[in-house]
Amino acid sequence: MKTHQISTKHLSINDVKRIISDNYKLALSPEAQKRIQDCRDYLDNKMETQKEPIYGVTTGFGSLCNISVGKEELSQLQKNLVMSHACGTGEKVPQEIVKIILLLKIQSLSYGYSGVQLITVERLIYMFNENILPVIYQQGSLGASGDLAPLAHLALPLLNLGEVYVDGEIRFASEIMQQKNLQPITLKSKEGLALLNGTQFMSAFGVFACICADKISEAADTIGALSLDAFDGRIEPFNREVHIIRPHAGQLKTAEKIAELLQGSEIAKQYKQHVQDPYSFRCMPQVHGASKDTIEYVKSVITTEINSATDNPTVIPEKDLIISAGNFHGQPLALAMDFLAIALAELGSISGQRTYQLISGKRGLPPFLVAKPGLNSGFMIPQYTAASIVSQSKQLCTPASVDSIESSQGQEDHVSMGANAATKLYRVAENTFKILGIELFNAAQALDFRRPKRTSPTLEKLHQNYRQKVHFIENDEVMYLLIEQSVEFVKENF
Repeated sequence: MKTHQISTKHLSINDVKRIISDNYKLALSPEAQKRIQDCRDYLDNKMETQKEPIYGVTTGFGSLCNISVGKEELSQLQKNLVMSHACGTGEKVPQEIVKIILLLKIQSLSYGYSGVQLITVERLIYMFNENILPVIYQQGSLGASGDLAPLAHLALPLLNLGEVYVDGEIRFASEIMQQKNLQPITLKSKEGLALLNGTQFMSAFGVFACICADKISEAADTIGALSLDAFDGRIEPFNREVHIIRPHAGQLKTAEKIAELLQGSEIAKQYKQHVQDPYSFRCMPQVHGASKDTIEYVKSVITTEINSATDNPTVIPEKDLIISAGNFHGQPLALAMDFLAIALAELGSISGQRTYQLISGKRGLPPFLVAKPGLNSGFMIPQYTAASIVSQSKQLCTPASVDSIESSQGQEDHVSMGANAATKLYRVAENTFKILGIELFNAAQALDFRRPKRTSPTLEKLHQNYRQKVHFIENDEVMYLLIEQSVEFVKENF
């Protein structure tokens, strides 16, 4: 059994990927245990000595911040907060992203700036380790005051409320916790607020999208190189000398990658009658490269966020400070995720254009990539499907981060809408996988019409592996299942 120790050490996106994909268990380091307990002890002591109200600890929430709550009602106050804020709706969050949300919430609470009980964090770890995953909904967060509604759903099972996934099935948390002989957590002051405030919903979608973005970027280069050779494209635009005089890092990396992928290609070396290629082939270094640079920037923003304490108020025992501020505000994430959605949509857009070129009947390829066009429609409609998805992704790139709607009687008068940025980014990433799957479907078919000439050994290996899953189309047949298989191939092989 692999175990990841939760501590104050840096957590990378690759760490998250490894923990989730390799089914690591979590455990608190002694340092994290001490920080959590010290902060809770400090807060308890502070409440005994401080007469002034402390937001969310001895007061109501949001615009109710000026209403004090008696000591005997503080636990009920926190329970009421969790229950009343569980107002999510819409599609359910995929389970693998729920697990990332749990991990990031545990990580954030472990820094010892939130005032939670140790037992609360340990229960969250138990849920993670046992794959008891709260049912969370994609709609409901404004992305400021953190992700209140979705994180309330994350917290409900601590109270033996709400629903959870167990072995892929949705069950009532009360039923599962009773089976496990687990009593509901009695929340202490500030704990409900610590659980609900924070950016872990946005951050988890951001982490997942960054993991997808790396795969998408690699797939775009590789499939684009295969399409280039299948289209009988020219290799000269990928010469390093062109790119060192405009040395954007992503552009250089893309040109080098595509040149490497085409090394040893018989098709690439043959005489070309055409002087230049359409932009969707010739400008891959510039377009793919710009997306690469965006991905790296967004990864840096997300990495900073997942290594931060983002609830409110912030409790800093070593400085004797309890400060109500705004670390829950999702603006850094909202802007970055809008940017990443654009970058991924552009990889989809240029891919869609390469598919269009491949079916156009140019350069010795048959129209619609079928031997008997007319009788057969061939690859006519997969290109329609790709175009439809490309268009939807463009629509999803309208930035969420420029919007704000006043809430909580004006107390929360500017919000990030980062949760909407997060969920539409997820959809754009999924769309881009589909578009690239359709391009690969077309590129592999086109390459077969170039036989007996061969592409590079690397791309021939890709084609061989692909043909084990998706066969050559001789005559018209039902295509949607093959498109699904092609998309799965892209997700599994990059």
